[in-house]
Amino acid sequence: MTARPFLTAEWRFLAMLNFEIAPATLAPCVPRETELDSFDGRTLVSLVAFRFLRTRVLGAPIPFHRNFTEVNLRFYVRRMGAEGWRRGVVFIREFVPRPAIAWVARLCYGEPYRTSAMRHRIEMTDAAAGAPGVVEYQWKSAGRWHTISVETGGAPAVPESRSEAAFIAEHYWGYTAQRDGASREYRVTHQPWRVWPATATLDCDATSLYGSAFASALSAPPCSAFVAEGSPVAVYRSETLAV
Repeated sequence: MTARPFLTAEWRFLAMLNFEIAPATLAPCVPRETELDSFDGRTLVSLVAFRFLRTRVLGAPIPFHRNFTEVNLRFYVRRMGAEGWRRGVVFIREFVPRPAIAWVARLCYGEPYRTSAMRHRIEMTDAAAGAPGVVEYQWKSAGRWHTISVETGGAPAVPESRSEAAFIAEHYWGYTAQRDGASREYRVTHQPWRVWPATATLDCDATSLYGSAFASALSAPPCSAFVAEGSPVAVYRSETLAV
């Protein structure tokens, strides 16, 4: 019997800014039973902002909590499953605009959510046909607005399977370290996303948002940036991994 998703939604217009980082910086954050994953010998973190739309929990819409923005900082791990390597993400911090969203995510998944005022600007009407587009997300923390702004050009395409864009976008597992030292694992399903190459501008106080350990990596220009078109997604319940 197929498990019922805990949450369904659409993730749209994902701005993804990717930065190289020293593995030693991430080592304390790696959940038990997983290991750091890398692309072409480089360890990466990604700052990702996107629209969370038509959200349902156990099939039911939650009034005033269906459409919102999320901004997260994440890195990449893998875990060997019965079918082979499971490539997943670990979140350093996630920002959303409503306390109830953050509370559910912390309770059900142990994810590091915080609440922040947020706003966005999306001008992608003709971008699928190759016209220039703009995606901008802002969130307020530590008394100031932080901004991710990207400009796209050309038509979107599903990235080649061995490309950096595929490595970043195509992860279908999430992992969280728990306070007792255990780890949780959950599955995410969606179709492969088309992506636009993009130029990106980041204006944020990385130290106040993520701590000094990440400030150096995030203060450098991103090594790559793109916008993923997104799609409907399903997120399944998390399970504690046996040691």
